[in-house]
Amino acid sequence: MPDFLTLSEAAQVLRIGRTAAYALAARFEATDGVDGLPVVRIGKQLRVPTRRLEELAGSSLVTTPRDEAPTEEGQAI
Repeated sequence: MPDFLTLSEAAQVLRIGRTAAYALAARFEATDGVDGLPVVRIGKQLRVPTRRLEELAGSSLVTTPRDEAPTEEGQAI
């Protein structure tokens, strides 16, 4: 997993909508990091540090490589 995720990628990991992820990121910035989804601003882009996401989850984040992810029929792509 990369060190930084886009908000859309983080939303998928958290199983929340993209709009909710952006709202939580805005809350994080508005509260100076007290509340919301931890993000860092790189120029105009927002990125979610994987390490901070793992801290929220309380464990390591493991993803299935795309070519091994199950399809709707339950078979790998």
